[in-house]
Amino acid sequence: MPGPRRLRSDRGQVAVEFVGTVPLILLLVTAVWECVLIGYAFSLAGNAADEAARAGAVKGPGACAAAAGEHISAAWALTVRCEESGDVYRATVSLNIPVLFPGLGFGAIDGTAGAAMERERP
Repeated sequence: MPGPRRLRSDRGQVAVEFVGTVPLILLLVTAVWECVLIGYAFSLAGNAADEAARAGAVKGPGACAAAAGEHISAAWALTVRCEESGDVYRATVSLNIPVLFPGLGFGAIDGTAGAAMERERP
């Protein structure tokens, strides 16, 4: 009676479950990677704003924008805004968040920093 026994066999069940869970695992890995990219963008924006504010406080507005883009490639679509606010020099850096799938957009992340003015005003 090999027939009925074969119908109740669980041979191949692991392969079927694996094929069913692979898309879920890939979706989870993709979501985690996107979270890593967002966190890295936060870190880059904050660091670039800090460097830009310090350079602007010491050397002026031209140095502010140059310092912000010194360690960031063009792929991040960097925009910098530098301004004096009393005795504090403020810099705001905006970076586009990279995405794994074209068509999705998470917007931009802003990093803001300030530094005490260290140069003489003209």
